[in-house]
Amino acid sequence: MPGSTKTMGAFTIGGLVMVTAYTVALGSNGWLWFGWVVLGLITVAMVFSRPT
Repeated sequence: MPGSTKTMGAFTIGGLVMVTAYTVALGSNGWLWFGWVVLGLITVAMVFSRPT
């Protein structure tokens, strides 16, 4: 994987950890989960659009 895709994957995993911790500590926030899903979809799109 190119460096930018690895970085985006790290941000996605880090975002999941942060959103999960926020949910456990303070309760669910739909906008945070929506943002994480969008970030995840962008990451998946980057993985599948990389040149072969």
